[in-house]
Amino acid sequence: MEGGNSPNMQLQQIPLATAAVSVQPHTDSFSYKENLIGALLAIFGHLVISIALNLQKYSHIRLAGSKDSRAYFKTKTWWCGLFLLVLGELGVFSSYAFAPLSLIVPLSAVSVIASAIIGIIFIKEKWKPKEFLRRYVLSFVGCGLAIVGTYLLITFGPNSHEKMTGENITRHLVSWPFLLYMLVEIIIFCLLLYFYKEKNANYIVIILLLVALLGSMTVVTVKAVAGMIVVSIRGNLQLNYPIFYIMLVCMIATAVFQATFLAQASQLYDSSQIASIGYILSTTVAITAGATFYLDFTGEDVLHICMFALGCLIAFLGVFLITRNRKKSVPFEPYISMDAMPGNSFEHLLGIGLHHVCKTCMTKGLQFSLTSKLPFPMVP
Repeated sequence: MEGGNSPNMQLQQIPLATAAVSVQPHTDSFSYKENLIGALLAIFGHLVISIALNLQKYSHIRLAGSKDSRAYFKTKTWWCGLFLLVLGELGVFSSYAFAPLSLIVPLSAVSVIASAIIGIIFIKEKWKPKEFLRRYVLSFVGCGLAIVGTYLLITFGPNSHEKMTGENITRHLVSWPFLLYMLVEIIIFCLLLYFYKEKNANYIVIILLLVALLGSMTVVTVKAVAGMIVVSIRGNLQLNYPIFYIMLVCMIATAVFQATFLAQASQLYDSSQIASIGYILSTTVAITAGATFYLDFTGEDVLHICMFALGCLIAFLGVFLITRNRKKSVPFEPYISMDAMPGNSFEHLLGIGLHHVCKTCMTKGLQFSLTSKLPFPMVP
């Protein structure tokens, strides 16, 4: 009986095995290597982006009051910033192809840490040691917490990996968990948009939730596009799949609408509020989207999930403390600060006319990165 039943049982198990997505187990050492590569690329990219935007801002500030409104195009500082900006964006974009989405998204906190450090370095005033520590103690504590949170995220991040082929992405796209998630997200988005547009509910949480919901779709499509490009470079061409171009269009469209809502938020609220609340909401929603679409936490034990969640909470607290210590807005400051930022990384990379949309964001000192999808203050 056993010999007759075992072939039937094996035949019944074959469809299940073939229908499942080929996800590497988290015990595979190669998955840890890819996680490390992705995390390092993301950290490098965010650091370079912060430096680049502050270089461009420094170029604008030095030429403040010039009759030629585009005189900064003639400066080496501005062009150096543009080069570093493109390099950083490519680094963050590439990181999505190597590591799970849920690991890469929270690492956007590195931008806030870098901006805080750059702000302290470029302060003009000379403070006594006690006064300096008293003024910037929250920034130091926030940076420390954000670094600890980043370490926990990298150490206990999800290790599920799969090839970003057209078949796998299509399978994820039509899976019932993601379809249910999309239904819930669309309903919430429409309700928030109704209250925002029709009821004039201009609360910061509502506006940034709209940004976060759009951002979750942006990072999902960014990972798909970046992953398919990397797989194509490795020899398995994926650019002939229609799903690639669908994801590319969705990536650009959702990013543009994010910039629109972010510009509206920056007209109503302070950049420090937008940075901290936006980071928390966008990261939370993006991790949920990644866990639903790419099944990032499949096969992870409870300890790893809890430690990853703890790393997110610590990073959230660190970002909140850094932005809370920000100086009040002033019309003009001679050194790098969070205010009066004319440069725009988002506009440079997309190559479309978003200057009128994002100009307000930049004058509020916000960094809107194509690959991070999050608004960050430049420096405290």
